[in-house]
Amino acid sequence: MKTTLLAVAVLWVGAAVAQAPEPPSGGPGPGFRHETPAEHLEHLATLLDLTDAQKAQVQTILEEQHSKMKALREQTQASGQRPSFEQMKAQHEQMQQELITQLTPVLSPTQLKKFQVLMEERGPPGGHH
Repeated sequence: MKTTLLAVAVLWVGAAVAQAPEPPSGGPGPGFRHETPAEHLEHLATLLDLTDAQKAQVQTILEEQHSKMKALREQTQASGQRPSFEQMKAQHEQMQQELITQLTPVLSPTQLKKFQVLMEERGPPGGHH
């Protein structure tokens, strides 16, 4: 019985993959590459129309945020326990709120609103956008 269910599941997944549409150009797929941190900062600076001073401050804040996320991920892996989806979502939301709090004195209200919209468009890490 288990073998039959497994075979049906494998066939179903194979059929779903075979029928999946091609990823749009520029999206994840063959030949797609992620932005480097420097490219990401430049892209963000352009979208938010950051001054050179703001760009430097935002870079520092984002690097600190990245370090915190990396440390949290390493701590979680070292513990040998996998957090639940709810725990990961809560941690993500907390870190996003901390980021907004840190960026509030640096960005203008218009820039901050644009940044929040960009964060919402990105969605949660590891999810599909």
